[in-house]
Amino acid sequence: MSTTTLDTSTAVTDQTPAASPARKVRRRGERGLAASFTSHGILIVASLIALFPVAWLVFLSLGPDKDDYLHPGRIFGRMTFDNYVFVLRETKFFDWLMSTLIVSLGTTAIGVLIAATTGYAVSRMRFPGYKRFMWVLLVTQMFPIAVLIVPMYEIMSELQLIDSYLGLILVYCSTAVPYSAWLLKGYFDTIPFEIDEAGRVDGLTPFGTFARLILPLAKPGLAVAAFYNFITAFGEVAFASQFMLDDTKYTFAVGLQSFISEHDAQRNLMAATAVLIAVPVSAFFYLVQKNLVTGLTAGGTKG
Repeated sequence: MSTTTLDTSTAVTDQTPAASPARKVRRRGERGLAASFTSHGILIVASLIALFPVAWLVFLSLGPDKDDYLHPGRIFGRMTFDNYVFVLRETKFFDWLMSTLIVSLGTTAIGVLIAATTGYAVSRMRFPGYKRFMWVLLVTQMFPIAVLIVPMYEIMSELQLIDSYLGLILVYCSTAVPYSAWLLKGYFDTIPFEIDEAGRVDGLTPFGTFARLILPLAKPGLAVAAFYNFITAFGEVAFASQFMLDDTKYTFAVGLQSFISEHDAQRNLMAATAVLIAVPVSAFFYLVQKNLVTGLTAGGTKG
């Protein structure tokens, strides 16, 4: 009896399938090893492609001769910082720096102020024609500079603003404000209207509500608009080269052209100047990049 029972239990045990090892469950959002290697490889290649022009410019700026760009191999073993010393000492670099900062910061301050008030008014107030007004602002972006430069020159000449910082700032605002107004209007739409109502209950005027409640909440959007206005004025060439006659009032973009003439091109000095110009812009972008990303993503969530 005991033998039969033992044989039966042994047979049942032999027929039971072996327990399979537990499989690792991949969490949501977790990528496999192959996908991780692929994505990192793509990012590395994209980064190298983006950084190569910058590295190449720095490399050419270290060449002592203006024709080294034709034979870049000659630069190795002859690298020098003489180009930077010459640009800082012998050119009007610091005059260009002062002019660029005046125009860029002036465009940023005036442009953001106009764009913020415009975007807030269209976002909150329903005055007659407010939708058409925003479309008119958008239409102004359709005209190329070649079409606008002649009438703008005539207007600035009548106002006696040729070869003045104020005239160039107003011209840049006319091109930067429409886009900035659209950008900030989309960002103001994401701010709850109840905040405006709370300000009115507390006795604030519409401007007080805008200045004390809305603007602090809109800092990321304002940072994006400010950066766009700054870059627009910092790197523009066509208007600056036509409206500024005194070489001490040239911006960086126009000052770079002085290294190239009809019969000569000092590309080594031009490369060194370009590197010096890129340093403050890169530092500024690094400092505000978090607000830029936040402002761009938040402003595009609601129309």
